[in-house]
Amino acid sequence: MKKEIKTREDIEWIVSSFYEKLFNDDRIAYLFTDVAKINLETHLPSLCDFWESILFDKNDYAKNVMNIHMDLHRKSSLTQEHFQIWLQYLFETIDSTYEGVLAQKMKDRANGIAYIMKTKVIKA
Repeated sequence: MKKEIKTREDIEWIVSSFYEKLFNDDRIAYLFTDVAKINLETHLPSLCDFWESILFDKNDYAKNVMNIHMDLHRKSSLTQEHFQIWLQYLFETIDSTYEGVLAQKMKDRANGIAYIMKTKVIKA
């Protein structure tokens, strides 16, 4: 039975499960491991802060996500496929366990983020 996103712990489960999938897909994992050299254990709290700010209307996330991805794109080109993979795994992860208003909000915002990133980053 699916449940609604209600807590930071729900976001932590989604984000950690989602990134585990990304890190296991050779088509995109290298961006995190070889290019950005992300230590997932230390990066997860920041990712959760980002989504918590969006889903719970906290407006306290201060990092410039666009600049981070523009820098990544300069190091290794991001492609349409990368964004498709990112959305596919995020949606699969959300839909496997969650439903409701915040689950839909997370997917809608992810679509919006991917669209803006593709428009600004890939075409930059």
